[in-house]
Amino acid sequence: MARRHRPLETSAPRIEVCPAPLPTPGARLTIVIPSWNNLPYLRLCVESIRRNSAMAHQVVVHVNDGSDGSLEWVRTERLGHTRSESNAGVCFAVNAAAALASTDLIAYLNDDMYVCPGWDVALLEAVERIGHERFMLSGTMIEPGGKTPGSIVPCDYGGDPATFRERDLLADLGKLRRADWSGATSPPTLVHRRMWDLVGGYSVEFSPGMGSDPDLSMKLWLAGVREFRGVGASRVYHFRHKTVGREIVLNDGGERFALKYGLPISYFLWDVLRWGKDHAGPLPEMPQGWRHRWAQARAFRYRFKP
Repeated sequence: MARRHRPLETSAPRIEVCPAPLPTPGARLTIVIPSWNNLPYLRLCVESIRRNSAMAHQVVVHVNDGSDGSLEWVRTERLGHTRSESNAGVCFAVNAAAALASTDLIAYLNDDMYVCPGWDVALLEAVERIGHERFMLSGTMIEPGGKTPGSIVPCDYGGDPATFRERDLLADLGKLRRADWSGATSPPTLVHRRMWDLVGGYSVEFSPGMGSDPDLSMKLWLAGVREFRGVGASRVYHFRHKTVGREIVLNDGGERFALKYGLPISYFLWDVLRWGKDHAGPLPEMPQGWRHRWAQARAFRYRFKP
């Protein structure tokens, strides 16, 4: 059971950097995948990228620990990777892997995701339509449960790789559709490398990771990004593997976000990014008025938290 809101040790373990032996010719995306002893999920994720992508992409894995065989597997597959002997958390892991990017576009996938045919084409077409680098895109998750805004639910095709009904999922893709939506903030995500470098990637003060996704979105917002689009045609199946259910100490991402920006995460996601609502173009400037002032008041209370 995860233990929440305790004092944290946020310094990262030593991280090894292991570029791929050979570059990926013609790579369009650099796909970053952090993984913590989830070899069956990681293998399926990478295999789906290879089978279901229409174009060549660079894949970089961050291996946390890797004692389950993950480290040997990425080496056998000749994948570029970074590695820490213990769990480095999402922020350090993604930043380390992204430093090996060889393309202008950086995509972040969780290892418990299976990409569906056409996922990359839809993202790249959206980038072409936008026509500039100030964007954050998300793919659309197909999930067996939960109510993640923007996702297609409930669509149960298995809870783990052993029970995954891949053929049924692929056969049903024609009816698993939704329109583009607003509020891109969590993986699968795609950003331009120049924007990633400008805002410094993931903020390590959110280690091991709670609140780090909306923090990245807020940093991009402050850098002038107003295109936060979920691409309906870019679909991934998400097993919803409960990594945070392990015996780890979780940070209070909501408190950190409120102290950093003076606004609650919920206000930023729902009122500013319009998370899950139908996409209607670039977002307007941050709304003002009583809801904004009330949100500021709710965030201010964290200053007096014992």
